[in-house]
Formats: sequence, C-alpha cells, structure tokens
Amino acid sequence: MPQVVHSVGRRLPNGWTDLFRQIVLFVAAYQGYQVVRGIADSHPSTALANGTHIIHLEQSLGAFFEPAFQQAFLNHQWIIDLANWSYFNSHFVVTTAFLVWLYLYRNDHFNFVRNMFLVAMGLALIGYVLYPTAPPRMFPGDGFTDTIAAFTSTNQDSSFTSLLVNPYAAVPSMHIAFSLMVAVAAINLVRSAWARILWSIYPLSVFFVIVVTANHFWFDAACGAMVACLAAVTAHQLARLRPDAWSWRDEGVDEAPA
Repeated sequence: MPQVVHSVGRRLPNGWTDLFRQIVLFVAAYQGYQVVRGIADSHPSTALANGTHIIHLEQSLGAFFEPAFQQAFLNHQWIIDLANWSYFNSHFVVTTAFLVWLYLYRNDHFNFVRNMFLVAMGLALIGYVLYPTAPPRMFPGDGFTDTIAAFTSTNQDSSFTSLLVNPYAAVPSMHIAFSLMVAVAAINLVRSAWARILWSIYPLSVFFVIVVTANHFWFDAACGAMVACLAAVTAHQLARLRPDAWSWRDEGVDEAPA
C-alpha cells in the first residue's frame, strides 16, 4: 500500500500535500454553505417575501417571461425530464469533473480558477444571508410549476434533498456563476473551434434548465453572472499578491478537455 500511495503521489502535480490542501479549502467552503443554509432556512417568510419582490420587479420591467416560457415546454416531457436531470447533476458533475481535470492536467491554471470559485462562493453566502429568496417553483399562483415534483417523485424540500439544495438560496444563482466560470476558463484552454462553441453553449443551456424547471428567475441568473464577473476580477487582483502561483497563464495549450 505505501508503494501505491507513493506512486500515485508522484503522478500528482504537486504531491499529496497540495491535493489535501485544495480539498480542505473546498470542504471548508461547503461547510460555510451549510451554516448559511441553516440561517436562510430559518426565515421562510422573508424568503417568500423577497421572491414576491422579484416577481413584482420583473413585472414592472415588462420582463416577467418565465411562466409563459415554462408552459411552452411542459407538454414535451422528454425536455422536462432532461432539464430535471440536468438541474441536479450538471451543476456538480460538470463543475467537479472540470476542476479535477484542470488540477491534474492544467495545474498551472488551477489556482486562479480555484480562487475564482472560492470568492464566488463567499459572495454567494453573503447574498443568501442578506437576501434569502424563495425560487419560482414556490409560487404556483403566479403560473409556475415545480417540474421536479410534478414529473418525478423527488421532493426538493425533503430533509434528504435539502442537504444538497438550499430551498431559499435563489439569489444569486450559483448554477449560472459556476457555469460561466467553468465555460470561460475552458474556452481559454481549448484549441478546437467546436469545443469552444460547445463550452459557449453550456451557460445558456444551464440558464434554460434553471428557468424551465422553475428553480430560478432571470434576475437570479443575472446576479449569478455578476458574482462570476466580480470573482474573476478579484482573482486577478489576488494574483498580484502571488503572481507566480495565483495568476492565469496566457501561454498556448496543446490539449483540450474532454
């Protein structure tokens, strides 16, 4: 066993110690999310009121399109089934797979992207505390359908599912923030034009999923995009503190992520 551990460690970009450090950072961020989730969950009336405020804001702007948009797809069950599956899986699977690939095969870029994610998660936690918001699916009277509950046997608000999903963490949408940070990083790393096109489509597909499943308003998505932009700017500023370790490398690449 020690030989196996040593052999694997030699294949890691910076050894076991660095890998452990990265895992600890992300676990700590997740624990922060759990703490904030508990705080937000304790104010359901505030979250519902804030969700109502967003509906009124979108209506006042003439941009409350989500119920009609969702209704246009409800009769196409295969689309809804795919969207439901994507909502629960793409956010974690695609993001985690990309970060693992980046760490193992493009490690010189990893610290910059990691810093983006940690900053974005920190900003999101502030948003969840200051502005807990119920998602559209909790407003059936305004024309929304909870597609995951209606088309599957999954209750997003059950005690088990809520371990993974914060029911009152609609603003900002981290589905959008994560998809943008992953997609922009990937676009800058790949060489294939088709790969760039596919990665460019990824955030748009995530936006479609969160809206058609009634898990986010477009306002939430806009806030998520803002978080991603602020995180990128902050990561660039942090890179000045440790330019050799935290900066984004602009040199060419010779391999593209799958």
